[in-house]
Amino acid sequence: MEPLITLVVVSGLALAANALWLHRERGIELALRAGLCAMFLLTGTVHFVGMRAELVDMVPGGLPLPSPELLVTVSGVLELAGALGMLVPPLVPWAGLGLSGLLVAMFPANLAWALSEPDLPWWDQLLPRTAAQLLFLAATLTLVRLTRHRLPARHLDRVGSPMP
Repeated sequence: MEPLITLVVVSGLALAANALWLHRERGIELALRAGLCAMFLLTGTVHFVGMRAELVDMVPGGLPLPSPELLVTVSGVLELAGALGMLVPPLVPWAGLGLSGLLVAMFPANLAWALSEPDLPWWDQLLPRTAAQLLFLAATLTLVRLTRHRLPARHLDRVGSPMP
């Protein structure tokens, strides 16, 4: 629930600040960048402090990895790198693509956890958790679409044509 609240509140505050004071074009882009940056800073940080043990427990068994701890560390580093990529305009579409891939790759762990834990709060149960993941993915992909003109031309056929 905290990541969703962070995304919505920070994006909303950034959108309001843009409307009231900044008056910059691409206000939606700036709001999404701010919200996603804050959200992934939060989720990346808890891979190392606060919830590390719970995240290690969420890793599905049977993955061909040396250890679940390594997967949690790597995914945390990738989330933090993606969050920081939101701060550098030329990196935003790449960060958005990377974070989108990470959300898709981590969904099976979220799914397995939601199905295996009997006493989860309502927001961590299967349907709300899936809806939140889809919202996060929609936010990252929307940001990629808004910033795709910054991608080299040879990659545009995968994402779409450049914006005018």
